[in-house]
Amino acid sequence: MYEIINHIIKEEIYFHFSKSWGHGGQNVNKRETKAQLFFNLHDSKLTDEQKERIIELAGHQIHHHEWILIMSCQEERFQKANKDKVIHHFRQLLEQAIPEQKERNYTNIPFHQKQKRYVDKSRQSQKKQFRQDKIQLDND
Repeated sequence: MYEIINHIIKEEIYFHFSKSWGHGGQNVNKRETKAQLFFNLHDSKLTDEQKERIIELAGHQIHHHEWILIMSCQEERFQKANKDKVIHHFRQLLEQAIPEQKERNYTNIPFHQKQKRYVDKSRQSQKKQFRQDKIQLDND
């Protein structure tokens, strides 16, 4: 799961930076600190179930016409801090949408249990065989 998420973050997302609003004084007017993350679901290597789960979790952040997820952050004064924060939120979304596969623990069936299953199966077979013989006798 983490390999998939790291691949998506490195290869499949794009950023756009713009001027944000709010606190920060003149820094808001001069610097492009707002970070927007763009993720194209349509071209992603995720499965259809994972894409549907992302759409369900992201809600209004998905632009349905282009299947693009847009997440933004402008809470911090610095561009890098906003970028890190939006990546963190995106990573949390992916962790919820992509469930981790549990490794299966194989168990051995005890000998007496196998023997009991075999006996039950043979009894059931005998019942059915008896019914089949009875039906043939009735038809004659």
